[in-house]
Amino acid sequence: MPAPIPGRIATQIRINETAYKKTKYIAEKESRATNSQIEYFVKLGVEAYEKEHGVISLPKDE
Repeated sequence: MPAPIPGRIATQIRINETAYKKTKYIAEKESRATNSQIEYFVKLGVEAYEKEHGVISLPKDE
């Protein structure tokens, strides 16, 4: 198992096979690992949500 990366949480997701294959394709075109591409898409989704609904404030413990 790889060493933990500070500031990141390891998680397991389930994703539609077609969406995964398309994400993998995009990752290859963008010279990213598939995991990094998924992380980037999540970041874009959070940014879009916050743009529409306002910044999400998290408790300092999280």
